[in-house]
Amino acid sequence: MKIATFNINGIKARISALSEWLQEARPDVALLQEIKSVDENFPREHFEDLGYRVETHGQKSFNGVAILSRLPLEDVSRGLPGDDSDEQARWIEATVIGDKDAIRVCGLYLPNGNPAPGPKYDYKLDWMKRLEARARVLLDDEMPALMAGDYNIIPQSEDAATPKEWEGDALFRPESRAAFRRIVNFGFTEAFRARHQGPGHYSFWDYQAGAWQKNNGIRIDHFLLSPACADMMTDCQIDAATRGGDKPSDHVPVWITLDA
Repeated sequence: MKIATFNINGIKARISALSEWLQEARPDVALLQEIKSVDENFPREHFEDLGYRVETHGQKSFNGVAILSRLPLEDVSRGLPGDDSDEQARWIEATVIGDKDAIRVCGLYLPNGNPAPGPKYDYKLDWMKRLEARARVLLDDEMPALMAGDYNIIPQSEDAATPKEWEGDALFRPESRAAFRRIVNFGFTEAFRARHQGPGHYSFWDYQAGAWQKNNGIRIDHFLLSPACADMMTDCQIDAATRGGDKPSDHVPVWITLDA
């Protein structure tokens, strides 16, 4: 089972680039972030024609997450538990039925949090507390589970080409990184770092200042796997080349394969 996460930075702007990547990479499941579309305007039929079931949790002009799946989906839910007043579309989850196992997949778009400190950063940290609570429930359920998406977290200095530039940024502040580590330390595996070590691995390059050409990137798109899910993992890669395509997102896909 091949599962990918991809912040597409607008479905309307990126439908061609996304479709081309789907046809080349052929993930069984794609977790999308920043679809920037209400549910009724998402081009569902287009992706159904490519062989995918489509589940969305959209929001006009901002945020929005989706699941595209070639495999059966069950028990779809939308919105991160813990705050009924939160109207931002940042969380979607479902059970994917594989050949051998069922996997609980959670797609997320974690708040950016800038400027920090400030209300947006407070919202980021509060959201991460809710994520922590949901992570504990997923572990208690004992079903193989993963949480994947744009975390807007640079976990370590080696995850940025120029870490000095990110000091004080909400993505790299100590409180953000500590909240991420707490979740990992419950027993989740950070999939990419379980397979690859060292600097030079990035999933985001800004559109400004020639960041892609200079390889001035950061790694902020992550898979966290429960122990049962981590035992199934056979690979994890970043499709960095998509950043050099036509009308690209500023993010690139990250994917794992599971023996499921």
